[in-house]
Amino acid sequence: MPIKVLSRLNRMLERITEQLFLVCAVISAMITVLIFGFMVIFGLPLIKGGQFFHLLTQPWLPYHNLYGIYPMIAGTIFIASLGVVFAFPLSIGCASLISVIDGGVFSRVLRRVVQLMTGIPTVIYGFVGLFLLVPTVRELFLSGSGMCVLSASIMLAILIAPTMILFFVDSFESVPNSYMQAVDSLGGSKVQKLIYVVIPESWSGILTGLVLALGRALGDTLIALMIAGNAVQVPCSLLDSARTLTAHIALVIAADYESLEFKAIFACGVALYIFTTLLVVLVRSFRYNSRRGQV
Repeated sequence: MPIKVLSRLNRMLERITEQLFLVCAVISAMITVLIFGFMVIFGLPLIKGGQFFHLLTQPWLPYHNLYGIYPMIAGTIFIASLGVVFAFPLSIGCASLISVIDGGVFSRVLRRVVQLMTGIPTVIYGFVGLFLLVPTVRELFLSGSGMCVLSASIMLAILIAPTMILFFVDSFESVPNSYMQAVDSLGGSKVQKLIYVVIPESWSGILTGLVLALGRALGDTLIALMIAGNAVQVPCSLLDSARTLTAHIALVIAADYESLEFKAIFACGVALYIFTTLLVVLVRSFRYNSRRGQV
């Protein structure tokens, strides 16, 4: 009798848990849709007036009644992409050291340090970059104030690297142990194991980590706001100052509610949302195609 009661309780708990997870998933999806709907509704006057697409291509010249966000789009893509490029080799190297190359005390300590870095507030990274990195870049290149695309990209790479490292480590550790033993039985080195087995079997997780890191880089505000220089221009070199979409929203949020200047920030939000959605769809398509290929 007690066994039957316990089995019934287990089934009830399973059903309750499934329903709870379903409710959480539905709520998450609804919040995502509501956020997008909020931005679209507030940006609807721009879309109806035909100004939305002009804002995506025009420069930001308030004194000439031009409130285009094209320079901020260019600055966002430039800084975020460069930050991921800087962070990727560092992340893949640290993850390889933690999971494959070294299995001792050093790898465990390094993993704890990376986990600790994920919890550091972004403003701390901004202060470090402002007082250490910016003067170094200024003195090294002897050009400009040091608040530029290069400084923001380097600090952004340090910010997103811990997230990438942890994703890469989890992906590496999900490789079947039988594959590792096969390499060991053939006399393969740890580097050969990494290059020929671990990375090819983990590319899907690596791609997911890259996309999540790029999404984090696109959505970061404080690093660009504090270090990039906030110049409203299309950057032509690494030493040029730039402004990102998120920094622009933070700087313009206090404008008059009815002005086109204020309404332009909703175009910034929609552009960021579209960028992130495209990244997610791209990853989903890659993973779907890879599964079909495996089948």
